[in-house]
Amino acid sequence: MHCQCTRGANQAANVIELNTKPARGFTLIEVMIVVAIVAILASVALPSYFDYVRRGQLPEAQAALSDFRVKMEQYYQDNRNYGAANCADAGPPSWSAGTGVLTYGAAQFFTYSCVLSGGGQGYTVTAAGSSGRAIGHDYTINHANARATIQFKAGGAINRPCWLVKGSEC
Repeated sequence: MHCQCTRGANQAANVIELNTKPARGFTLIEVMIVVAIVAILASVALPSYFDYVRRGQLPEAQAALSDFRVKMEQYYQDNRNYGAANCADAGPPSWSAGTGVLTYGAAQFFTYSCVLSGGGQGYTVTAAGSSGRAIGHDYTINHANARATIQFKAGGAINRPCWLVKGSEC
């Protein structure tokens, strides 16, 4: 009898041992919860990241427009006008003389153009977003150093009297 009890006790121990093995892997619910959390984090983080990238590309236009303004003023000091037919007709070699198209050595995200006004006594240089997140951004500067944002975030014409980078107010 004693043997049978021991044998029965060993069988019970084996059953308990089989049931206490840890489960492996994740359940479908756990995986779905993780995917939902990642999706929520991505929906918050990606717009912020894209806005950060966009704001990093806009200073190119501001630097180039300021540089072009200095060059135009230097041209004016030598010639007493900003150009006869086009901006700085005989300007620096980096300018496409006679076309109004300006080239900027560090240009990646914008294209630049210049238009004369007032019989060569005024000009407006425009930077138009041409690639990356800068598409939909247009900035200008003129002979009176009046800066303007013509288009911002592809939101249509807004005509603000400053160069916008983040918000819609100067």
